Amino acid sequence: MANNTTSPTPMAAPGCPMFDVTNYTCSNALILPIINEYTWSAGTRAFLYLLAMFWCFLGVALIADVFMCAIEKITSKTAKVRIPDQNEPDGVKIIEVKVWNDTVANLSLLALGTSAPEILLSVIEIIGRNFEAGELGPGTIVGSAAFNLLVISAICIISIPEGEVRKIANMRVFGLTTFSCIWAYVWLSLVILVISPGVVDLTEAIITFLMFPGLIIGAYLIDKRPCMKKEEVVENGMVGISLEGYANEPLNTEEKSETIPVEEDKSHKNLLKLAKELGHESLDQGIPPEEAAKIVAAKLTEKEHHSRMWYRINATRSMSGGKKLVPQVYSAFKDQVYDVTKLPEEERAEGKMALTTKDHTAGGTKAVIEFTAATLSVLESEKKVRIGIRRYGKMDTPATVRVETINGTATAPEDYIHLEEDVHFANNEQLRQLYVEIIDDNEWEPDEFFFVKLALPEAEENEDIVLGNISITQVTIINDDEPGKLEFGKPSIIAKESSRRVRIPVNRINGADGHVSVAWKTRDITAISGKDYQGGEGVLKFDHGETSRTIDIEIFDSMKPERDESFQVDLGECDGGAELGKIRKTIITIVNDEEFNGLVSRIVNLTKANMDALQLEDSTWVTQMKNAMNVNGGDLENATFIDYLLHFLTFFWKILFALVPPPKYLGGWPAFILSLAVIGFMTAIIGDLATLFGCLVDLNDSITAITLVALGTSMPDTFASKQAAVGEKTADSSIGNINGSNSVNVFLGLGLPWLMATIYHMTQGTEFKVPPGSLGFSVILYTACAIIAILLLIARRFLKPFGQAELGGPKWPKILSAVIMVSLWVFYVLLSSLNAENIINVQIGG
Repeated sequence: MANNTTSPTPMAAPGCPMFDVTNYTCSNALILPIINEYTWSAGTRAFLYLLAMFWCFLGVALIADVFMCAIEKITSKTAKVRIPDQNEPDGVKIIEVKVWNDTVANLSLLALGTSAPEILLSVIEIIGRNFEAGELGPGTIVGSAAFNLLVISAICIISIPEGEVRKIANMRVFGLTTFSCIWAYVWLSLVILVISPGVVDLTEAIITFLMFPGLIIGAYLIDKRPCMKKEEVVENGMVGISLEGYANEPLNTEEKSETIPVEEDKSHKNLLKLAKELGHESLDQGIPPEEAAKIVAAKLTEKEHHSRMWYRINATRSMSGGKKLVPQVYSAFKDQVYDVTKLPEEERAEGKMALTTKDHTAGGTKAVIEFTAATLSVLESEKKVRIGIRRYGKMDTPATVRVETINGTATAPEDYIHLEEDVHFANNEQLRQLYVEIIDDNEWEPDEFFFVKLALPEAEENEDIVLGNISITQVTIINDDEPGKLEFGKPSIIAKESSRRVRIPVNRINGADGHVSVAWKTRDITAISGKDYQGGEGVLKFDHGETSRTIDIEIFDSMKPERDESFQVDLGECDGGAELGKIRKTIITIVNDEEFNGLVSRIVNLTKANMDALQLEDSTWVTQMKNAMNVNGGDLENATFIDYLLHFLTFFWKILFALVPPPKYLGGWPAFILSLAVIGFMTAIIGDLATLFGCLVDLNDSITAITLVALGTSMPDTFASKQAAVGEKTADSSIGNINGSNSVNVFLGLGLPWLMATIYHMTQGTEFKVPPGSLGFSVILYTACAIIAILLLIARRFLKPFGQAELGGPKWPKILSAVIMVSLWVFYVLLSSLNAENIINVQIGG
């Protein structure tokens, strides 16, 4: 505790009293203050301590990032196992299996990673107080548990998008950790209030500490369920339950060896599929392959399941303006493509119609003039055809274009009246139209066509006017005295696989009178229906005067490096008086698009590079230092103002912690040990800052612990849980592990320092006293609030008004749930603070 007194000390010379400037108000914590603050005002010191405390919270979050990357490296260690396999030449197959069980890793090293500040604060406080009980460490553990269960759960409930829900999948593990969490605080109450009030003996300390390995063993047994038959486990889909929802782990190494290649092959296929999808978007919308690769990597990352540790690290980096674990898609392309790829297939297909082509307007600086359609058809009896001309781009100046007809099989003046004139667009005029007269006679003749061409007048020297893509249109004069003949436009069609769809034209010639139809069906040659293309049959209908329709057939992506496969489409029976023409069959050959395949390969390689760069641990000191010195991990294009601000605030910590050995060295253990030591030292600093701040503003240590310190240590978990709630399909990585973390906080955060203190006092022949005081009241109050919160979560899972899920559901019930949770936390903090300040006097345990 800080020294709250200022006392004069006698001097050598009588009559010359003098104050000791090294002994002043709030001047004696474990480490701080490191300089003499005798002349500083209390308000200034309190303000600076508060700022320093929050700055140190950021530092602890950053070193915890390094710590958990080391844990990831340690727990991902594999060992080679030799198993019998008759299919192998030597009769033995060598496979790699994980050394650490996921459940054990999650509840041991990972729990230590997320709860290290609270646990170490409690340990350091005991040591710093000469193995006497304090209020800051235990208060932080209870306050952090209350914030985690009540506030974080409320945030996760309300963060789920409208109409969506998230359920806890591993209910057995959740049930165990929930029971463990409640029992931990019930046991804590029994120890300090009932069994030996105000005293913790060695037996109680040992039991408390041993509950930690007991929890791990219990969770491991539930994970493996050795009493259940193998067939029953597999049939129920419950193989390898994991506290963090990791990928299911087979029951034996043979199954695992078969699973890994399948998963790797599936991942590669997903990558290739997305790369092809974005390759089309890249060609259609002019997106650079580098940005397309970022979109693919972002979507793959979004689809993957991630552990709570992954979300914790990503949240920490977001809080410090560091390198994110999700690729940052350039905002322009995000709206254009990335958000569209998240839509269902049918909605995405509708968006394809809005794809744009080359920009002739040069960014809106030129007026572009073109026909509204590339082909037009007109019945001879209509006597005239309307030609549409449009302008877009620059609209604030007048423009002129020359229109001229050109003979085809139709000639002027026998079939139409020749036209040659200038068309003028006024300011801001977008559309003009003109008519070409058609000669109607009573003689039957085949369909004929002529052309209409656009040109810029020779006198027009304005460089701000250009012709668009459709500068020539074909007009077909249809004989309307016969129903006509139906035939394919071409006897053979080359379809590139990259097009994903082939459009087969069917033309109606030599007549367009009445409604007619023709049957069609596909026939395999070397391409197989359902595998290489979507075959089938149908009826194509033509309305009166309609002369062209298409049969659209979907082409499937193939994993083959080379492709030359074909199928046939036949026209069958006609209806409505029409007849079949000469081209009754057409062969479609599916070929690879080499240019497109090259683009896809580049996107795949860039995506793999992006995914490699998103690994939790950096490979070298140079990489660590580079990421530490650059905002947003060097991705300056996507860095926001907030990223720059947070990077500036945490720059010192980033540079300092970049000196920690990378996790690649010696299996991650040097990084683990050194970062844990740094967390311990920084936690001691935070404990001093909190103690001195509370002393200066006359705030009880227990209040400081359950508010400022608890919130500061829980902030990374808050952002991580919110991201996990939205990003995951289940609630396991968001709220499913809160109770397990709270249990570990008690078993380690109190069990370890209690064990150390009781052993010390036993050697001294004294008792380790833990006055119930405000801690006993706080524990009982939290336990009551925790039971209510857990009952609410259970009710949400089974009651329809809440959506029958822990998270999300209907709008107003989830808002009500969140309000109840937050109100419980406010109630807990308020009553605990009032009791600590003796404003209300609840006597518990003497």
